[in-house]
Parts: sequence; C-alpha cells; structure tokens
Amino acid sequence: MNPGAIVRCRNRDWVLLPGDDPEVHQLRPLTGAADDLVAVHRQLSDLIGSELPEERLRSATFPLPTPDDVADAAGAHLLWQAARLTLREGAAPFRSLGRISIRPRSYQFVPLLMALRLDPVRLLIADDVGVGKTIEGLLIAREMLDRGEIKRFCVVCPPSLCGQWQRELAEKFNLDAVVVRSGTVGQLERRKPISESLYRHYPYQVASIDFLKTDRNRHAFLQDCPELVIVDEAHGAARASESGRQQRHDLVRQISARPRQHLILLTATPHSGIEQAFRSLLALLRPAFGQWDTSSLSDPRRIELARHYVQRTRRDIENQWEGSRCFPTREYDDETYSLSRAYRELFGRTYDYCEEIVTMGRQLDDRRRRVRYWGALALLGCVMSSPAAAVAALAARRSARAFDPDEVDHARIVEPSDDRVDDDPPAGPISAAISTLDAAGQRQLRDIERRAEALYHTEDDLKLRGCTELVTGLLRAGHHPIVWCRYVATADYVADGLRRALQHDHTDLRVASITGRIGDDQRRAMVRELACEPRRVLVATDCLSEGINLQEGFSAVVHYDLPWNPNRLEQREGRVDRYGQPAPIVKAVRYFCPDSPVDGVVLDVLLNKAREIHKVLGTHVPVPDDGETVTEALLNALFLRRATRDEAVQLTFDLGGASEQVAALHQRWDRDVERERINRTRFAQRAIKPEVVQRELEAADDVLGDPGAVRRFVLDASQRLVLGISADGQSDVLRVPIDTVSRECMPPAVRVAVPPTLGSEWRISFASPTPDGAEYLGRNHPFVAALARFIVEEALEKGRDATAVRCGVVRTREVTKLRTILLLRVRYLLKQPHRATLLSEEVWVRGVAWAPDGAQVEWLSDEEALRLLAAMPDANVPLAEKRQLLATALGSWPALRDSLRAPLADRAAALRESHSRVRRAVGQGVRQLVVAPQHPPDLLGMLVVQPVV
Repeated sequence: MNPGAIVRCRNRDWVLLPGDDPEVHQLRPLTGAADDLVAVHRQLSDLIGSELPEERLRSATFPLPTPDDVADAAGAHLLWQAARLTLREGAAPFRSLGRISIRPRSYQFVPLLMALRLDPVRLLIADDVGVGKTIEGLLIAREMLDRGEIKRFCVVCPPSLCGQWQRELAEKFNLDAVVVRSGTVGQLERRKPISESLYRHYPYQVASIDFLKTDRNRHAFLQDCPELVIVDEAHGAARASESGRQQRHDLVRQISARPRQHLILLTATPHSGIEQAFRSLLALLRPAFGQWDTSSLSDPRRIELARHYVQRTRRDIENQWEGSRCFPTREYDDETYSLSRAYRELFGRTYDYCEEIVTMGRQLDDRRRRVRYWGALALLGCVMSSPAAAVAALAARRSARAFDPDEVDHARIVEPSDDRVDDDPPAGPISAAISTLDAAGQRQLRDIERRAEALYHTEDDLKLRGCTELVTGLLRAGHHPIVWCRYVATADYVADGLRRALQHDHTDLRVASITGRIGDDQRRAMVRELACEPRRVLVATDCLSEGINLQEGFSAVVHYDLPWNPNRLEQREGRVDRYGQPAPIVKAVRYFCPDSPVDGVVLDVLLNKAREIHKVLGTHVPVPDDGETVTEALLNALFLRRATRDEAVQLTFDLGGASEQVAALHQRWDRDVERERINRTRFAQRAIKPEVVQRELEAADDVLGDPGAVRRFVLDASQRLVLGISADGQSDVLRVPIDTVSRECMPPAVRVAVPPTLGSEWRISFASPTPDGAEYLGRNHPFVAALARFIVEEALEKGRDATAVRCGVVRTREVTKLRTILLLRVRYLLKQPHRATLLSEEVWVRGVAWAPDGAQVEWLSDEEALRLLAAMPDANVPLAEKRQLLATALGSWPALRDSLRAPLADRAAALRESHSRVRRAVGQGVRQLVVAPQHPPDLLGMLVVQPVV
C-alpha cells in the first residue's frame, strides 16, 4: 500500500499519508482534515490484527454513489463547493494557502518567493511600517512547515510583543504556539517530559528575547534551537554599546552561526543612522555582508545582497503591485490650545524654578549637572502634560529611590527609548535635582503643587477643554479616536474629563484609559472589549504604541502630549495606519500650545522635520540615534539661552546657541534620508513581477477557492439548511441570527463553530479589510470549515437524505447532446530529493461527452465542465428517468476511470510546471520535482446534463 491509497482499519476508511517512520502508519479520515491524524504502529497493528481483523490495515476503495443518491443539480454544485473548501493539502504551488485564515495581498508573497530560492533561508524583511511584515514572516514559516522543510520554529521578539505574535499565529495561521518568558517557563516545564528540552518539545514558540539573551537561558535555547527563527524588531539586536542590546545581538549572532539555520529578521528601521550597527545586522545574514560598504556597492555585491534583503515603501507597493490604494490615507492636522491665566502662572513659576535649578547646576561637576538638567526637563514636561501629571511627579519625588545618572543612556529620561516604555513620572531625576534646595525652594515646589491641584477639571484647563471639542468632532466624522498621553496620571485625568464632558450627549460612548500599570493580557482584553463598542474613545500611554495592532478598532490619533522623539510619533500613528485598516482615511492630529516653548522646540527641531521627510519620501526615517544631541538641543533652547516673557506673559523660545547643534542633527538626518531613498530603490525587488505572483494565486484559487467562492458556498448552504443569513445594509456585511431557535436549526457539528459569546446575531464579512464590527470568514474559519465538512460527510453517509446529494440530473438548453460531469478528488505525491514526500489534493471537475460503452471518450475543457456544473434547469426530469440516466452513467465509470490516466498525467505535469515557476520566478534553478497522481481518483459525485428535446 503506497501513500495516498485508501485503506480500511477499525471499520472506517482512511487515506494513508506519507510519513518519516516506515514502522508507523499515518492515517487521515477519508472525509476528515489533517488535524484528525491517527498514527498506527505497523507491528502493533499486525499483532492485534491476528485477533481482531478490523485492527489490521487492508486496501479499500472509495465508495461509489448509487442511482438512488439523486436530487437536483444544485446539490451537486454545493457538494463541489464544500469538497473544495475541505482541502488543506492543496495541489497549488503555495501549500500554506490551504491552512491559513487570511487572504494575503499579492505583494506579501514577495519575501516568500525570495525564501524559496534560498537554502538555508536568510532574509532581512525591512518593509515600511504597517504593510504586514508579521504576515510576510509567518507566511514563510507556514509554507516551510507545510512543505516539510522544517518541523519547529520560534519567533524571538521583545517581551511586550509575545502575546500579539501568539494571537497572530493562532487566529491567522492556525498554529498553537507557546509563549516562553519568565512567567510561563515553570508551567511549560511541568507540561513536558522530564527527559526532553522545552525548546525541542514545543514545536511552535514565541520567546522573549530578553529572557533568552541571559547567560542562564541562552545555552539551553541554542542547544535545541528550532530550524527556523524569526527575529522581530531586529534593529534592537544590532551591535550597540548598551549592555542590554549587546546581549540581544550576541544571542542572534550565535543563532546565525549555526550552519543550516533558517533566519528571518523583521524591522521597519534597519538603519538607525549608525553604519556599524546596520552592518552588524547584515552580518547575521552572511558574515561577509558585514564587511561591505553599503553606500558604494558594486553591481555583483548589490545583486547578491538583494537576494537576502527586501525593503519597500507603501508608495512602492501601491504603484508596482496594487495599482491603487491598499493602505489608508493618513491625513495630518494640527490643533492648538491656549493657556489660561492660571495655567500660565503655573507654567511661569515652574519655568522660573527649573531655570534656577539649571543655573545653580552650572558650577557642579558634569555628573551632578546632568542630574539638574534632566530633573528640570522632566518637571517642565510633567507640568505641560497635565495638572495631574505635575501633582503625581511632585508627590512621587518625595518617596523616590536614590537616582544614579549612569543608569540612563543618552539622557533619555524625558522621552523613553524606542524599546523601553515607562509612563510613570520620572520621580528619581526630579528628586535628585531638587534634593539640595533650601527651604525657600521647597516652598516654591509646594506652591507649584497647590496651583496644579487647583486646576483639576476646571475651566482654566483649556488643554483638556480643547481636547474634548476635538474628540467630539472626530466622533461626529465617524472616527474612533485614540488620545495618546505621556504619563499614567495624564491618561487617567483625560479619560475622566472626557467621560464627564461627553457622556451626557453620547450615552452610548465608552471611554477607556489603558496605561503601563495594567498587565499585558489585561490591556489586550480591554482593547478587544472596547473595540466592540459602537462609539468609543481610547486614552492610552505609549505602553500601547508597540505590540498591539489597533487598526481594526480605531481610525484616528490625537497626540495630547507631543512625544519628544519622532520615532515614537510614528509608532503611535502606525498603530492605526497599517494593513487591515477598514477606514479609507485615518486622522493624525498634533495637539499643542503655540505659546509653549516646550512644544515649540519639539516641533521646530524634530516633529516638523519628520513630517516633511514622510511627505517627500513616503516613509518614516528615524531620527539619528543620538539621544544626547537631541537632549542638548532642547536644553540649550529652553534654559541655556534664556527664554523671555513680555508684559503679556507671552512665552517664546530661542534656539540661539543650539542652532548649530540642530543644523548638525538635520544634516545627519538628511544624509539618512538620501541613504534610505537609495536603499529602497535598490532592494524593492522589482525583478519579481506582479503578474508572476498573480498567476500562481489564481492557480491556487482554482484549487482552493477564493473569498468569493467562500461567500457563495456559505450563502448556498445557508439557504439549504435554512440558517437565515441576510444582508446588513452594507454590501460586505451579512447577519447570522444565533438566537435559541436559529441555533437549533444548525447541525450540531456546525453549531459548535459559532462564537459562544455573541448576542442575538453574528455580523460576518468575506471582505478584507473587514468592515467595522464584523468578523472575517475565510476558507479556514471554524464556521466555514465545519459547514463544508458537514456537507461532505453527510453526502457520503446519508445518500439521498443529505443536504447535498452526490448525484443529480438537469435538463437544460445549455447543451445539445448528453453530457456527464464528474466530481473527482485527486491525490498527488510530491517527491523531491532530500525532502519528505508530500501529499497534495484537489477537487477536479471533468466533463465527458456521452459514450455509453466507454470506447470513445471525448473530454470537455475544464471551463466547459465548470459551466455545466452550474447550469440552470429549463425543464423537469421525472425521478424514474433520473435514476435510469444515472444508472447508465455510473455503469460507464470503470471505462471512464481508465481513460482518466492520460488527463491526470497532463494535469500532474501542469502542477509540476506551476511549482517550478514559483521557484524560478526570481531566476533561480528548481530542484528536481516529481508530481505523481494516485490512481484511481475518488468519484465524489456525478451530474448528468440532458438537453431539452
């Protein structure tokens, strides 16, 4: 018995699958999915079979339909739809498409095509923010798994992203991964055999890079490292002076040193402006790349590096691949607020106090002087954020631990770095800066604190009042906004203020505040719960600016506190402006005070420059990675050159002595922009043509069905089963009633696939991006899979009592002569040298001109056969005549089955060419591949098409 054959065991029919161990039979139910595999040891089967014959494997044949299994032609068409959607090991060249729950865009297949020509796979995927690098990386992993090229893989990412990756794997790629970090290791260890390593026992892992990088954990991971490792936010693993980043780099470098290791690096910002750090990333792909000067590559080196490196902007993708917009349009807006007299007094007193701290610190040694500067910047930033942040900072400084300035790199105390978010007020620097002040200074602080408390939720807080009006306008325009704040106290204060001001007029409005004081899992649960509300506002700190995709629930951002780092601004906006955003337009609003020297410096030095670059280049270029330069520029502008206030208390700023530093910063930034422009031209992978990918996607759709086919099947099956699915007013949204009565109408096998927590109806869509409030149903959604499997199993088990009967007869004007349509399921074995043999399947519709004796068979084209399968009846056919026609047609099946050998051989050759095209699409040779059809194919159903006489 060869793989692909039908066998009988335990009074049930199975398909014998290829396996690695010749002593173990891998069996899959005849109508089941690959997830229902059963392993039977050959010797045990023979031993038990001597006593219990039903335990022994023996050859079997696919059960044929009978003339009694007859109904209308629509039933045969529904059976074909269902059978096609049950396929998982599809015969198309992209095997992963049979198992994933999303519809990737054509441009997202480019990294996969690149990976298929590499052995081992070493890729740096540096596409723009929000284009779907997660999907691109996991598509490669899923394809390699389904091809049998790997058995295990691990996603290595910052700890805050572990939960996001785990959900992406489960919801979109149907892979159950475990999270490996300090809080989960104990439980994972208890669930595995003592003799086996954690990293070998669990095939799919998402691991915190900060957990793996330590000396204690790194060795165990490297010893049993999975064949494929995907490193997210790979720029954080570039070589750097910081000890934490250097440990990350050492971990990934040791992973890449394994000769046969597959490695995929994901980052939207591969180049931070430091050439050596960028080269250290390239060296992870191949050590020689780390020695190349990327600014002056020769053509051979550029071509060689391009085999491993893809970097595209959204503009590249839309122009080359989509021909139209596939991402939302980001509309920028600036809104301002004024300072009331009371707030001006608060700011003025705070500024005088901070300036005094800085002035007194000029005579101190460098270490203590830096503490004064940081403390002054921190306090000023808190006061301008909100009265609540000012009070929280001054209250927290009284109990702050001793602060060591050597703990912080590049003075990032005011604005957190890209990979570390702390949304509590920086009480340590503030406390250290004012610890030596006299009693008068302490009285000044208490006065500042009292003035801040007096502003809580009063008419004098014009910043909060203006934000309320801004959010109201966004809600009226149909947006669901996120209000970004710097500190926890500000976020809670703003959320409370918005509730008080808005919920009287908007009773259905839900406002939620999410900050770093809430655990990762609870944050995500709160986001999911809030996204279900019809009208919603999210107030958040930067704890959400990484790791949680917010595009499905929100479509606008308001920067209540301007970040002092443009990279953070882009991260915030990139949470909603990304692939999968259903809204055509997302709003990005910078909210600031034109009278504030703090906002003025940040806008002039950093944020305006970043926006200008984005408009010209079409992508974000990080500010040169030199936090000390930025901080020094801000200090010079705010304190070291005296800001002036006229009689009207008009606050202004003067860059003064900082202008040279700012100019130098902008010059470095401009050089980075030019480098990015050149790199994205060199590595946009324009050699891979959209028509190549589109042709193979169409071939996959022919085998597996496209989203339109899924929609037609669900609606046709719903009509037959009386499920009551109806339109929702939106063309892309449907309503499924799921009250007690409608649930009872569903077959039990389908009912269990309906989400249990819904109300009286379930809103679904087959479109991607999915409209707001609806759930996407792809071919692998549990509901679609259960419905398709139910239709096929019932047809094979119940005969003419099934929803979709295996045989039909239709009398139509579509033909002038009798035709027979065969619904076939064909299995192929894919064999490659040094690779596991794979089983592939397809549902093939073949049409034949009527030949009762089978001596002369005229096969119809595939297009003609599919057209006739959907032919509409023009006249009734009596039941007795239907049975007679089917009896004759079924009698000719043995002859037709033998005649199928030649067409099957031609079909196998076409599939082999399709597989070869995918591997040759980037100019690379194809390994020797054999596609062997398994005879005979399964006859799932038969339709006789009779002309109207």
